[in-house]
Amino acid sequence: MDNTVRENAINTIRLLSVEAIQKANSGHPGLPMGTAHIAYLMYHNHMRFDPSNPEWIGRDRFVISAGHGSMLLYSLLHLTGYDLSLDDIKNFRQWGSITPGHPEYGMTPGVETTTGPLGQGIGNSVGMAIAAKMMGEKYNNPELFDNNIFVICGDGDMMEGIASEASSLAGHLKLDNLIMVYDDNKITIEGSTDLAFSENVAKRYESYGWNVVTVEEGYDLDKVDSALAEAVKFRGKPSLIVVKTTIGYGSPNKAGSASVHGSPLGDPEIELTKEALGWEYKESFFVPEDVKDHFSKLCTRMKEVRTDWESKFYIYKKENPELAKKLHDALNHDTSIDDLEMKCEKDKIATRAASGIVLNKVADIVPNLVGGSADLAPSTKTNLNNEESFSPSNLTGRNFHFGIREHAMGAVMNGMSLYGGLRVFGSTFHVFSDYLRPSIRLSAIMKQNVIYIFTHDSVAVGEDGPTHQPVEQTASLRAIPGLSVFRPADFNETVFSWKKIMSLKETPTAIILSRQGLPVLKEVNENSMKGAYILSDGSKEKLDMIMIATGSEVHLAMNAKSELLKDNGDLSIRIVSIPCVEVFQEQTEEYRKSVLPMECRRRLVIEAGISMGWDKYATDFGKIISIDRYGESAPGDMVLEKLGISVENVVNTAKEMLK
Repeated sequence: MDNTVRENAINTIRLLSVEAIQKANSGHPGLPMGTAHIAYLMYHNHMRFDPSNPEWIGRDRFVISAGHGSMLLYSLLHLTGYDLSLDDIKNFRQWGSITPGHPEYGMTPGVETTTGPLGQGIGNSVGMAIAAKMMGEKYNNPELFDNNIFVICGDGDMMEGIASEASSLAGHLKLDNLIMVYDDNKITIEGSTDLAFSENVAKRYESYGWNVVTVEEGYDLDKVDSALAEAVKFRGKPSLIVVKTTIGYGSPNKAGSASVHGSPLGDPEIELTKEALGWEYKESFFVPEDVKDHFSKLCTRMKEVRTDWESKFYIYKKENPELAKKLHDALNHDTSIDDLEMKCEKDKIATRAASGIVLNKVADIVPNLVGGSADLAPSTKTNLNNEESFSPSNLTGRNFHFGIREHAMGAVMNGMSLYGGLRVFGSTFHVFSDYLRPSIRLSAIMKQNVIYIFTHDSVAVGEDGPTHQPVEQTASLRAIPGLSVFRPADFNETVFSWKKIMSLKETPTAIILSRQGLPVLKEVNENSMKGAYILSDGSKEKLDMIMIATGSEVHLAMNAKSELLKDNGDLSIRIVSIPCVEVFQEQTEEYRKSVLPMECRRRLVIEAGISMGWDKYATDFGKIISIDRYGESAPGDMVLEKLGISVENVVNTAKEMLK
């Protein structure tokens, strides 16, 4: 290759990035300037992709985990032929543009994941690498799914705990299709990394079981390229390439300084940088003709790569029609279970146990459903009974062991989902959902239909005490836009919740389940799938009271109604169960009013958690029985009673309201 063209291509990436950031007067020029050569070499020499078909399942994935360096990715996507114009580059960080401050999945063609919080991209990439391995074995053709996952990360990523968890898991699973480049420039926002970070990252990753290569001469293109080539070929371990770089490379006055991390260079410094890089063009946002031609040839070559892959895929479909049909359904998120019908022979069962029974039935129907737990499957009842565990020697195992790594579990699940073809679930205790919150939020932003299973849903956990008794977690999950939170009341509502969950294609879900046994309610019906419904209606058209409850408190409302009617048989009391607030809010106004008519404003809401969020259902004339404090270490039934989650308290509160 002509070295002049190569240098021009790399400098084009740098300067498009720098000028877009300058025009926006906002952004992070340091990383694009320092790593443009690395990303260029990945795309030009080692990756397979086709900008005319960004969703092609056979493509390699590129993740910029240090998402603040987003202009590096946008410049590359523009030059490599994705549907991202020069005007889009110029509109960086502006309202309505497809070039936001951090890469956003689903907004920009060629962006594989939303990498805002540092470390999340590393977790996502581990999930993508797992999914590629799993899909290749599952559909009996590893050659079709021999994708590599390329990552650029920085010092900030390396400091985040989620990266450590995910990298440890990747090493354990021997994910040799994962190639990560560490932009080792030793600068963060506050200054030198010496202020807070002195560990030997290379040794750390060696201890995780990674293949580690260090390139001291970080701007020797041949050495960086050789390290990438070796990593692509290396088998049996994921690879980390430590490249010694300079943040803001090319800037005469700001290179190597903290100031270039997150602030525009300024017009005078841009001119000096162009001069230092030997850039002879005066026009802003300029792409030289030789660079255009260079990338055009790359696009032509990539189309040929995809055509060759599709020829192999065509033969595969002819030779494996049944597997090809299953693959088609999996890639198109066809995971509905509309015909599922199940009955419980018991009078009482914990919803975590009910969910385990339903989950196994769903897994029989949906072959691409995979998942596991953060070392809690026996407690969360999430083991798939007739399936083996995923491991380096068994890549088709559907039971996944994330280890005690809740932070990484969420990010890895997102990565597995983003790869395509898998419906993923993960589980832990409800109180530990806090550990997953950033990943859950990203699931919602990216509209990934990941399933989060949280058990031990209230202070009924008992003796483990406040640290293990969730009170604010349910409300905090409901506060996440785009997440549907299910809290079923019994076995039957659990069945209907799973049916609804599996029908959702662009919505992440959390299902919250009890540790303690709950009565099986014969009144439950399919209106449960509407998010809220009338479980037991009043005896007269004019209602005296509506009791609203969710999850493990629904049977308390039912029992309280029975007690109240013993004292006054003329009372007209409606019981409304709300297994999913978000689904209920999506129903028509007519249906919502039929369930909760405004004519009856004497409403009593019962939930064993904080009251936040229930005011709009209780109305000005209602009351909320809740737990707005932390729990205690004692037997679960006693804790519930002491904190007012009892039939007696519901009855007494209702009587006061009825006066």
